[in-house]
Amino acid sequence: MSVPFSFRHLYYFWVVAKEGGVARAAARLGMAVQTVSAQVRELERSLGHALLKPAGRGVALTEAGLAAMRQGDQIFALGDELPALVRDAAASPTLRLRAGISDALPKLVVRRLMEPVMHETALRLLCHVDEFDDLLADLALHRLDVVLADRPATARANLRLYSHSLGVSGMSWYAPPSLAAAGRRGFPQSLDQLPVLLPSAHAAVRVQLDQWFERHALRPRIVGEFEDSALLKTFGASGMGVFPAPDVVHDDLAERYRVKRLGPCDGVVEQFYAIGTEKKVQHPLVRRLLPGLPTSS
Repeated sequence: MSVPFSFRHLYYFWVVAKEGGVARAAARLGMAVQTVSAQVRELERSLGHALLKPAGRGVALTEAGLAAMRQGDQIFALGDELPALVRDAAASPTLRLRAGISDALPKLVVRRLMEPVMHETALRLLCHVDEFDDLLADLALHRLDVVLADRPATARANLRLYSHSLGVSGMSWYAPPSLAAAGRRGFPQSLDQLPVLLPSAHAAVRVQLDQWFERHALRPRIVGEFEDSALLKTFGASGMGVFPAPDVVHDDLAERYRVKRLGPCDGVVEQFYAIGTEKKVQHPLVRRLLPGLPTSS
């Protein structure tokens, strides 16, 4: 970062502004009046504006000086907090994990994928949910440590990204209690007679679901499509329609959403990936997420 002025000069000016005069500021700083005046003039030259003007036996702030003093208030207030922040950080070290979560990835699955790191006592987890391509851009700029998604990163000339499989899960159809009995009778043909909720086309599993309908000669009445998987389950559980979900979260679905399993979505699997910028994973918490890798840093 290139700063066009000296923070030391800013501090001397700020003391002058607080004390209401150069002489009083010099006494507080234990410096000669001429030295303090020279430091303030140097700041004014750097910023290109006069910050002080004569006022009786002292000085007053110009409009530019008022703006500089307000900024100085914030800067030096933060500076006062620094020793305590550093002391607290040293006393209580944290392991920070900045995880990007693809909005198409089922949120109940995310919790299970993150399980290997959740018991780390020093964990500070920062989760950012966004569209897949936007997350990869943030990852490439090192704003994220890892991206969890339902697909691997495709080869890109300007990005060096590595996809690590976290596993797969079969899919099943679920229904709220009001639709469960009708859905189980003659499943899967019963889906032709029920309202259906689906993930939108940006979810990797959507193509497989459409193909599954074709294999079973089904023409479902789609009443909702959702980019956010949690919204899909919420609307489904409220009675809007039946919906597909990964088998790996069956117990969580049944307990949290009170929905009933209708039957398997045979041949359809959802895949889970951790995407990073390093072929050899270095981040100790990311290493814990990956099956088969040693967890030492």
